Amino acid sequence: MGTIDRALRAVLGLVLLAVAIFGGLSAALALLAALVGVVMLATASFSLCPLYSMLGLKTCKDC
Repeated sequence: MGTIDRALRAVLGLVLLAVAIFGGLSAALALLAALVGVVMLATASFSLCPLYSMLGLKTCKDC
């Protein structure tokens, strides 16, 4: 996973978690936003996206 991809995932994950906590969403939407946010942060942290692996996509020039 490329550096830009990881950074965007991390930022999006943090934004989704903030929206889930402070956004005033319904419980279902807040839970969904939190789950997606956690997944985005995890994939950014581990530099691994299972969907990218299954599809054979690479965003890193050296990978």
